[in-house]
Amino acid sequence: MLDLTGKWVLVTGAARGIGRLAALKMAEQGCNLILHSRDISHTASLEEELKAMGVKCHSVSADLNDIPSVQKMLENIDALGVDVDIVLNNAGLQIAYRTDYYKTPADDYTVSFNVNTIAPAMICYHFLPKMTERGFGRIVNTTSGIDKEPEQAGYSAAKAALDKITKDMASRLGGTGVAMNLTDPGWCRTDLGGPNAPNAPESAIPGVIVGAFVDDNINGQIFHAQDFAGMTLEEAVNSIK
Repeated sequence: MLDLTGKWVLVTGAARGIGRLAALKMAEQGCNLILHSRDISHTASLEEELKAMGVKCHSVSADLNDIPSVQKMLENIDALGVDVDIVLNNAGLQIAYRTDYYKTPADDYTVSFNVNTIAPAMICYHFLPKMTERGFGRIVNTTSGIDKEPEQAGYSAAKAALDKITKDMASRLGGTGVAMNLTDPGWCRTDLGGPNAPNAPESAIPGVIVGAFVDDNINGQIFHAQDFAGMTLEEAVNSIK
């Protein structure tokens, strides 16, 4: 398993749920963190908790539905003067469950694609050239296993598009030292998944972060987090072929 001590990790949607748990787990491995949320105050307590663990930490904010806001966030990250080695594109938005799905409004697609496809893609495009130049980088984009549910068409279509972007880009990363993969947390009891989901958010750890620790020859794959539930991080990473 890779030793990522001292590496800088950007976690989007870090204020709560799986993003918060992922940030804490990365800090346990000695990583420094850049925490994204919609409002910088939302990660204030987590930032202090991480600093108390002995790692460095910064908070940034952006509305992922507002692409200029995303670009401004990236400029603010650059201004920190640190090299982002790992990106966990965890943030996501599921707008509604449309039982009358023939009346799905166009905004479901517009907002879903902004937050779940375009924003993470812009983040990837921003950091990938710098990662390849340095010869190291890991990107893990969060996808969804939702299938054959037109009630959630905007969300699932946006995630399918992110899958395609990730796999196509990963096909060009051979020999660069950079790996770009996907993770599906499973249906968890988060703000997005709702209270009736069968899995606790903690069950997605370590699965949602294993892509940060794999060798760079493992590219364009999807890691189903629930397959690793109950494993240690090292066990999870070692189980990947």
